[in-house]
Amino acid sequence: MASFDGKRLSGIQRQLHSHLPSDPALRVKSLESLLVDKGYLDSGAVDAWVEIYSEQVGPKNGAAVVARAWCDPAFKARLLADGTAAVAEFDFVGRHNAKIVAVENKPEVHNLVVCTLCSCYPLALLGVPPTWYKANEYRARAVREPRAVLAEFCVVLPPGVKVRVWDSTSEARYFVLPQRPDGTEDLDEAALAALVTRNAMIGTALVQAPGEEKEA
Repeated sequence: MASFDGKRLSGIQRQLHSHLPSDPALRVKSLESLLVDKGYLDSGAVDAWVEIYSEQVGPKNGAAVVARAWCDPAFKARLLADGTAAVAEFDFVGRHNAKIVAVENKPEVHNLVVCTLCSCYPLALLGVPPTWYKANEYRARAVREPRAVLAEFCVVLPPGVKVRVWDSTSEARYFVLPQRPDGTEDLDEAALAALVTRNAMIGTALVQAPGEEKEA
């Protein structure tokens, strides 16, 4: 009788099922198919919403706001004074159901955004929140030990830089205006916006000048 090789059988099973989506994705697809079959859902509408959130709503919106603030001092002043009104100057998809508050990174201050209660997040500016932003560990440690959390994101600040943690709520969503990197004086708004990442607008990354290593 042949011996049982568990590792080999597990490898075969993984190979046979490698074409299938992950369990959560498979559950979503199954649920979508069931709702479509019963007439409760239009698959075309689902595709349209996916396109909106991937193409029209997302970090590129927030990046456009940051680039405008870097290039236009008057807009920057409006953004810091009333983030909701300043962002409304852009024709973004989606409505803001909460006040948008922009907090500016400076040489002596670094800002970090968290939502300790759930995962409140400026969707119209940053798109869908990353998984780690919603994780209990991040929500707790960002308040208790923000420098350690930042270090895990490869953001190591000098000792003299103060870290301010902002707790988003259903009434107020915080948005970091990162520092403009040196060496970008000749770049236009579009080129500057291309440098701004989602994490930089949460506070877990710094904006890098062209040619420097960029956050994945």
